[in-house]
Formats: sequence, structure tokens, C-alpha cells
Amino acid sequence: MQVPVKLSFHGCDHSDALESEIQGRLAKIENHYGRLTSCRIVVELPHKSHAQGKLFHVNIDMSIPGAGHVLYNEKGQDPAHEDVHIAVRDAFNAIESQVKKVVGKRRDVARKISS
Repeated sequence: MQVPVKLSFHGCDHSDALESEIQGRLAKIENHYGRLTSCRIVVELPHKSHAQGKLFHVNIDMSIPGAGHVLYNEKGQDPAHEDVHIAVRDAFNAIESQVKKVVGKRRDVARKISS
């Protein structure tokens, strides 16, 4: 990646293991879909939910050349997101799906132009 990842934790402690997992997932996306020019990730544990356990939110903002920004900012109510690793997994699965669509469209356009 040309620019380092901006990773921040809000309402929870920094975790080296989680940071390593995030770096691995980013490397996978970059290997499959090309370089990323920027990436900002926020892992957040809001203080508002008393009825349910505290649910982690993961926000991802990536920039891909020729495709612009790809965003993930889901603040759902999935009870599985009490586990930060599951919240990160779901966020990266969603962002990877978006990147796959954007890059696929870009490749289709390039094929039509070269035909």
C-alpha cells in the first residue's frame, strides 16, 4: 500500500492481535484486487446499548485507483458483534464484496474499450 493504514480504536483498548488480523485482511484484498492508495479503519465500542451486550462497530474507508472510495459503515444490531473479531470479519467480508464489484466493473469497461 502506498499510504499506511490509519487504524484507531474508540471506546476500547488497542489490540496487537486485532491489528495483525486487520493487516492480513488488507494484504489479501490488495493481492487480489490491486493496490490501495488509502485506508482508514475505526474499531469502535459505543457505550449506548444496555438491552443487548455492547456491540463493536467497524468502519472502513478505502481508496482504490480508478474506482474512488469504498466504504463500510454498518452499525447493525447483530448480537455476534459482541466479539470484535466477528465484527472485523463481517466488515471485511462486506468491503471485499464491494471491492470485487468495483474492480470487476472497471475490468469489464477496460475489456469493452480494448475490443
